[in-house]
Parts: sequence; structure tokens; C-alpha cells
Amino acid sequence: MDKLLPTKVFLTKGVGYHKYQLKSFEEALRQAGVAQQNLVQVSSILPPKCKVISRENGLKKLIPGQICYCVMAKADTNEYGRLVASSVGIAVPKDKTNWGYLSEVHGYGMNQQEAADMAEDLAAGMLGTTLGFEVDPNKAWSEKEQVYKTSGLIIRTSNVTQTARGKKDLWATTVAIAMFLLD
Repeated sequence: MDKLLPTKVFLTKGVGYHKYQLKSFEEALRQAGVAQQNLVQVSSILPPKCKVISRENGLKKLIPGQICYCVMAKADTNEYGRLVASSVGIAVPKDKTNWGYLSEVHGYGMNQQEAADMAEDLAAGMLGTTLGFEVDPNKAWSEKEQVYKTSGLIIRTSNVTQTARGKKDLWATTVAIAMFLLD
């Protein structure tokens, strides 16, 4: 059997509102452009040599009904005014023969920047420790980001983040997704 090794990944996000929780999730997936896929959630490893491509190019490669592997963060609420956030962070090693990391953040009360920073911090921290490089966890992400990037071990970090506030009598669902593509 061939190995299922993704060669490309793209980041996408969405938010949905509906009176039913499942339908709000489907609306979020629709906004993310992946509602027509059969999604299989996997853990947080970015395969060696996996190329990060644009959302636009990634969506073009999808076929309705296709089984797609993804790393997904999801948060929802039916409480009026409650802030929900979903974020996926990615850390890409400089050495493309090494693997990278993806992280998922799903939570309440975090704004866009807080969730985005946490997702990138987690991904970079996991990659950094596998490369034997540790940074003081009590430092702010902006400080740690500079240390990681100047180390020469991590080429870049990024994230995709979606936040929303609960609306009266509706479910609000946010998703942030790293979609893997197989050749």
C-alpha cells in the first residue's frame, strides 16, 4: 500500500450562524470552501517537503466527496455576545527534509490576535523542542518569534484564525483548517 504522505497544505477558515448547531458548523465549512469534502482530522505534523500553497490554489484541487485529511480547530457557542476563536498555527523548518508542526487553538474569550499568537507560539514551540531549541515559555510570542526566526532553524510561522460573537437565538461556529493534499 502506498504511504499517505501529503505534498501540499493550505489554510482556510470560516464562520457560520444558524439556529441548529450542526447547520452552523456546515455554514462555517461552506465559508471555508470545504463543505463538500469528507474531512478526516489528523494530528499536528507537517510532513517533510510539504509545500504551503494559497487557499485559492488549494480549493481548485478539491473534488466534491473527496476524502481530505486536515488539522481543524473548531469552536461554537449559542450564548449571546460570547466570543469564540479557532486558529491553526504552522511552523515550517528551514531544513525541508525535517517535519514541521501544526497546532490547533479553540477557545472562548480570545480575540483574533490572541488566538493567532497562541497558535503560532504552540506550533513554533513544538517544532523548536524537536530541534533541540527551547525558549522561555513565559516570554510573549513577539519576543519568542524573533528568537526562533534568528536561530536559523525555523524558516517561518503563520496562522489562520477565525473569531465570532454569539448572536441571539443562533449558534455561532468558527473553524480554522489546514487542508492536506495528496498527489
